[in-house]
Amino acid sequence: MSRPIQALIDPAALEHNLAIVRRHAPRSRVMAVIKADAYGHGLLRAAEALAEAEGFALLELDAAVRLREAGYRQTILLLEGFFDVDELRWIEQCHLSTVVHHPEQLAMLEAVRRRATLDVFLKLNSGMNRLGFTPQEFPAALERLKANSAVRQITLMTHFACADESDRNDSIAAQLQCFNLAAGGRNMPRSLANSAAILRFPEAHADWVRPGIMLYGSSPLAHTTAEQLGLQPAMTVSSRIISVQTLRPSDGAGYGYAFRADRSMRVGIVAGGYADGYPRHAPTGTPVLVKGRRTRVVGRISMDMLHVDLSEIEDAGVGSPVTLWGRGMPVDEVAQAAGTLGYELLCAIAPRMQRVT
Repeated sequence: MSRPIQALIDPAALEHNLAIVRRHAPRSRVMAVIKADAYGHGLLRAAEALAEAEGFALLELDAAVRLREAGYRQTILLLEGFFDVDELRWIEQCHLSTVVHHPEQLAMLEAVRRRATLDVFLKLNSGMNRLGFTPQEFPAALERLKANSAVRQITLMTHFACADESDRNDSIAAQLQCFNLAAGGRNMPRSLANSAAILRFPEAHADWVRPGIMLYGSSPLAHTTAEQLGLQPAMTVSSRIISVQTLRPSDGAGYGYAFRADRSMRVGIVAGGYADGYPRHAPTGTPVLVKGRRTRVVGRISMDMLHVDLSEIEDAGVGSPVTLWGRGMPVDEVAQAAGTLGYELLCAIAPRMQRVT
């Protein structure tokens, strides 16, 4: 019998969340971001559920090839582009699109003479200072691409650093102004909006939107819940209690006795720990569901197990179901308690955890 911890992936939730994207950006094409194994949900599983999207965006060339081999004909965009000339052969052969964000990539494109088969997304560094050409470099980079016989279509793009800061209505203003100045009056397709910008800034929707975290049912906005946005969790991580211990006042639980009982109480031991992807730094008080009722994690998270408080759930015992996050227990709430983001929890799911639909 296998360990009871598992990640249930809900394709219907992915489809629902894609519909929310379209509701907010009805005139834009959707580039569904499925990098990092679709944020831990499984590349092909997520692609199947999101098959109505006009495009997919990811980082890994081998994952992009897998999508093509699986029969997906949408635009498939490599968000970090290519890293050597040899990868251009695969990009051309599989009809992939690529971001170009630094001069070395321009030089590699110019070194390989091909007919016009490559669709390129030229990235502007509008202020995030991560990837992209500066506003001073951007015009020359664009002219080099336009003069390259291998390039078929050019899309202009950037990425917002602060679109998720819902207490700042001007959080994208400077970057959007920078992009609009660099793009000028050129009649070329554009891609700017991530999940947060899709939800907050319709003026940034442009031709392509690039939803990521919202597709998986997590909120990109610090002060707005996924439920308030109408999003549904696409991953529910569940397990069961495998042991119950009774603590006396002052008894410790777990490594280092980081938790000590202040009264007589029962604790359940759950099959699930940091080797499964549950955050080791989750403190006492991190919310969890046992038999559908809220309670808390107590003590330090172990590699394979964690403790939960059963004081108010008298009928819980060995075999009782536990929801670590997902339906009924938002991943963002667990992440906040652990001092991190829902992104990290979803992407950190370990390979040993069974994923089911």
